[in-house]
Parts: sequence; C-alpha cells; structure tokens
Amino acid sequence: MRVTSARLAAAACLLTACSGGSGGGGGDAPFGLEQREEVTTLTFPSTGPQPGAFSAARAFPGLSFASPSFLTHAGDGTDRLFVCELAGRIRVFDNDEAATTSDVFLDIRARVVDGGERGLLGLAFDPDYASNGYFYVHYSGSAGGASGVNHRTFVSRFQVSAGDPNVADPGSETVLLTADQPGSNHNGGALTFGPDGMLYVALGDGGHQHDPDDRAQDLTSIFGKILRLTPGGGIPADNPFVGQGGSVREEIWAYGFRNPWRMSFDRNNGDLWVGDVGQDDIEEVTLVERGGNHGWDVYEGTRGHEDVGSLDFADTVPPVFEYDHSLGRSITGGYVYRGVDQPSLVGAYLYADYVTRRIWALVWDGVSVVSNVEIAAQADISSFGEDEAGELYLCSLDGNLYRLEETGGGSGPTFPQRLSDTGLFLDTANLIAEAGVVEYDVNTPLWSDGARKRRWIAVPGSTRIQFHPTEAWSFPLGTVLVKHFEIETAPGTTLRLETRVLVHETNGWQGYTYRWNAQQDDADLLPGSDSVTFTVQDPAAPGGQRQQTWNFPSRPECFACHTTAAGEVLGVRAPQLNREFAYPQVSDNQLRSWNHIGLFTTDIGDSAAYGALPAFADASLAADLRARAYLDVNCAQCHRPFGSTPVDIDLRFGVPAAQTNTVFAVPNAGDLGLVSPFIVAPGSKESSVLWERMRRLDTNRMPPLGSNEVDAQAVEVVGQWIDDGAN
Repeated sequence: MRVTSARLAAAACLLTACSGGSGGGGGDAPFGLEQREEVTTLTFPSTGPQPGAFSAARAFPGLSFASPSFLTHAGDGTDRLFVCELAGRIRVFDNDEAATTSDVFLDIRARVVDGGERGLLGLAFDPDYASNGYFYVHYSGSAGGASGVNHRTFVSRFQVSAGDPNVADPGSETVLLTADQPGSNHNGGALTFGPDGMLYVALGDGGHQHDPDDRAQDLTSIFGKILRLTPGGGIPADNPFVGQGGSVREEIWAYGFRNPWRMSFDRNNGDLWVGDVGQDDIEEVTLVERGGNHGWDVYEGTRGHEDVGSLDFADTVPPVFEYDHSLGRSITGGYVYRGVDQPSLVGAYLYADYVTRRIWALVWDGVSVVSNVEIAAQADISSFGEDEAGELYLCSLDGNLYRLEETGGGSGPTFPQRLSDTGLFLDTANLIAEAGVVEYDVNTPLWSDGARKRRWIAVPGSTRIQFHPTEAWSFPLGTVLVKHFEIETAPGTTLRLETRVLVHETNGWQGYTYRWNAQQDDADLLPGSDSVTFTVQDPAAPGGQRQQTWNFPSRPECFACHTTAAGEVLGVRAPQLNREFAYPQVSDNQLRSWNHIGLFTTDIGDSAAYGALPAFADASLAADLRARAYLDVNCAQCHRPFGSTPVDIDLRFGVPAAQTNTVFAVPNAGDLGLVSPFIVAPGSKESSVLWERMRRLDTNRMPPLGSNEVDAQAVEVVGQWIDDGAN
C-alpha cells in the first residue's frame, strides 16, 4: 500500500487534528498500555499435519469413466463435479456418493487426438463462470498434416449452452493458443486459474528425450514453460517477460520444466505447486516462481544433466522436494489439502507416482520440508482433483474415482472446538480478554452488512512483530487475530453472530469461524460455511421489520479477501492502526501504545511520522478521501497488482485516481446495461460501472462474497466522489 501521497499525508494531518488525544508521540501523556503482559493461555496448534496411513477407497461407486484424466468443479455453488475423459468428453454429475448417472457436458472427441500422453488433458472454469458460462480446455488436436508436427496443442474457451446447465455448446469454441508439438509426449496439459484471475497453462518441453532442441531454456519457445494469459487469451501487462524485445514469448510466467504433469494453487496462500516429471534420475515437487528458471534441461532436479557450465545452479529455482527413481519414475502433481474430512492432511501437499503407485503427503513450512510421508497406494493415478469444499479425489485410468480414507496413525492438530477453549478470553460470555490479548480498532473497517465489530490480537510469549510503515507486517508464528461480529436486531437488543480467528501456523495463516450459540454465552467451531436468517426491526422496511441473512465463511473462503497480494493480514498495519483507541484507563494512539510495550522488533519512534488511512465514518472529511479509503479497504485486496481478479484496476488509496485504470476506462467485465459506461465516469455516477456494482445484490455485485446487504452510505459517498469529478 502506497500511503505517502500528499493527499494521504493531508488525511493523516486531519485525523491527528481531530483525534483529541495524544495524537502522534504524545509527549509525557500516559500510555494506553503501560507494559506488555505475555500471552500464555492460547491453545491453538501451530504445528503442521502429521499424516498417518490411508487407503484409496472407491468414490462414487455407481459411476465409471473412460480413462479419466482430470476432475474439477465449476465454482458456481452447485457442487457439481466435472470429469475429463482422455478421448475428448467431459462428464458432469452431482457430488453425491449415491450418484449413478452422469451427463455429457462436452463432447469434442472428433477434434481430439488421444493415445500415449495425448488427449483431453486439462479443464478450468472461469472465475465468473456463474455469470458468463465460460470454461477452458487443453487438448491434443490434429496438426492438419503439417510437416514434422506430431499433433497440435489447443487451449480453447467454450461456453455452457443457454438451455441446460449440464450441457455445453460444442460450437462455441474460441481458440486462445495453439502449439505445434514435435513429439507425442511431454504435453503438460494442466490449466488452472490463479488467485489473480489469470489463466495458467502448463506445457512440456515438446517431447522426445533430453529436450534435444533445448526448448525449456529458450525464451522464444513456449515449450517447457508455465504460461499466464488473461481469460480472453491476451498477455497480462505484468507478466515477467513483457517488453523484453526480440522473439521472447511474453506469455511465459516461468520456465525450465520438462513435463509439468499437474499444477495447482494452494487456495489459502496462492502458492503454485507443480509435479515435474523427470528424465533418468529425478522427479520434482516444485513451487513456481514468477520469472523463475526451474533448471531443465541443464539440471534435473538438483543434479546436473546437460551443459551444466552454461547455467549456474544458483540462478535456478530448485525443487522443494525431489525423489530418485528407486522410489518412483513419473510424478503426478496434486494439491495442498484444504478440506475438512481428513484433519491430519490439512496443509499437506498430496502427490503420487504413476509407475510405483505411491501416494505421499509433503509438509512444507514455507522455508523447508518438515516431512514427506508415504500414506497410500493406488494404480494408474492420472490426476488429483478438488471439489468446491476442497475435498480431494484421485482419477485412475482404470476408469474409477477414488478418495483417501484414514486407516490409522495420523494426528491432525487438535483445534479448540469452542471459543471458550481457545485461551483468548478470560470470560467468553462477556468478551473479557486474557492477559496480553490486546484489543484494537481500525480507521476504516470492511463493510459487514451493518454488523458491529471488535478486534483483538494475541502475539504469543515475548515474540514481536516486524513493523513496516506502509506495507504488510510480519508476524511471529502462533500470532492470533480475532474479529467479533454482532448486530443490533432491535433497539437495545444485540445478536452475537460469529467470532473469526486467523492463526499463523507453520504452513501459513489459517482462518476459522466460531458461531455463537443460542444462549449467546459461547461459540462453536464451524467445519464449513453456513448461514442464518433473522429478523431486524427497521422503520424503513414494510411493516417495520425485515429479514436479514448472514453468511458464515468456510475456511478457504476467508482467503477470498485475505489475499496473498494484499499480505493476507489486512487491518493490522500502520495506516489502519494509526488512530486513537479508548483503552480502559486512557485514550491513546495505538501505534504509540504498541511501541511502548515492545510489540515491535524495533522502536518505531513517533507515531505522527506515519500516514493514516482516512476514517470513512468521519463525515467531516471530504468525499474523495472517504470514498478512496472505502475502496481501499473493501476492494483493493483484490484490485491491485497481482490481485485475485483479471480486471486490471488498482484501488489502493495511495494510487492517484488517474492511475487506477478506472477513470474513463471501458469496462471489460460487462457494462451492466448502462448508457455510455465507464468503470468510473467522472461527473456521472449513473454511467459508472463501479458505482452500479456497489448498488446491486445479484451476480454482478462487488464485492461478490460475504455480503447480503447494500452499504447505502458507501453508495452515497462514492457516488458523490464520482459526481465531483473522481479526483
């Protein structure tokens, strides 16, 4: 977040002037927190999973498929599963163990060349599939008799039919990318959308052995690469090789792969995992780096392969883990498990070997491999697949789908099942925090359907936070962030809804939701998403009351907002915390108090030296300050560089409006039927798609997740900012 602009500095001055408290340094004024009390009561586990033994049990025993090559979901809330068959069909069925029938979603067998490593290899659904019906396939097709070409790789977009959600239109194909393949093998084939809304494509080195034409190292070739495209097939402006000149392929995201057989994003933190099939010696588990050279064919894993002197190993991205051919000979990449059915696997990367049938669970703490445990075996594993809830399945070329079932020996982290068991509160019913658990507030909160919120942070023991004046902070292992939600349903009557916690575990931040019970004295851990509808007294509603629905997020849904691009932790940073807080004894600037008790690794000095995000609730501030602060908090976690959306706009507060790519920008994600529309049309909120999306509750709503109520005050303020010229 760039918060050093002149306007933000002016906002900081405004906030300091009207704070009425110690403001910046505070001089000799008393501190809100006088000394640090160590947090010793927390019961959250911080260790990673300890997988036990599993068996591969038949899933959906009433169904079978012709050489299934991949399984996925549409992300549209229907919970349907889609299975690719190598010959060129996609079948769809309800995610029900008792299912006995499946529909043919798409049949392009007449266009697909299969056999060996060729066929229908990949499938991905557009992030906006629920509204646009687009999906993408990666398949081997005819080369049309081209000389020296074995077949042609196609990456194409199709659309669901207008009349039946279980049937796609085979005539809707739009080819986004083709590649003439010199060999029948090493096609890669994976497709997946990243958390940034871009389409990632895996391609092998073109086949044969030892990459004879050195394509994987050649930036003028797309072979041996991970590519990154816009959903329309274009080249994103922030790809690492854009503007390199010559014949460099700007689609390239990373290079130096032999045959990346399956890739996936960790739905919690956005890490991109690949299983890269080796040549003579090594199979690789790889974390893909932007612009990274992953070594092949100069290196096979960490071993030299050919022309080693031409590339220093220090200039490559080594695999996270590798195994030699005494253990397996053809890796099948998988997923980081984020489901709930198998607690001992949560956070582990599941992968397999096609030849030796082994299945492993690898635990990575972000720096090194903690463990790599063989947990099961199953023949002919062509791919792993994931449903909407994050549960994993195995595709086997024997025609069946499988799931992993624990047979013993595993121990997932023992997580507190009630809020009162967490060690956060001395008195849960009255929300009295334990010693050392610090309550705080932010300048501009995220809109949460009118709910009132309270927030706490628990930094364990004597550990400390690494401060940054503008960007995300670094938190020690075991840090817990707490956000409590309650809503006034009638004057003087408050309904407690949920308390969410983010826990910094060994494998990253994890989100959990506790739902308050009917007695309102404790809250129970939710295993997945849920919702509740209640009555709210509202004089403006017919009859004086209305129904309101509240959605409780699943664990993976937490990271739809807590994006990697935004640093995952959103509110606990300097521009949000640089404000007064009413501590039990005195009001004080939060940065001043936190610094005084030694919560930071260094003395940050006078809090007045840092910028502060304008407070949206402060009606005395100018509309442009309030509007931009609101958009920063509610939208910029996704709408920023490398954010989780294909729409190239940047709504961070410190970015001048003219550089946000919204002002007089033609919308490329739908015009919503507006007359002469722009994303932001200065002087006319009615022609501004951004404003119109804020007013809606349908599939065109922004933000699209976690809210069922329009923020009328924000609509008014953002509308005023636009009408005033959107400066």
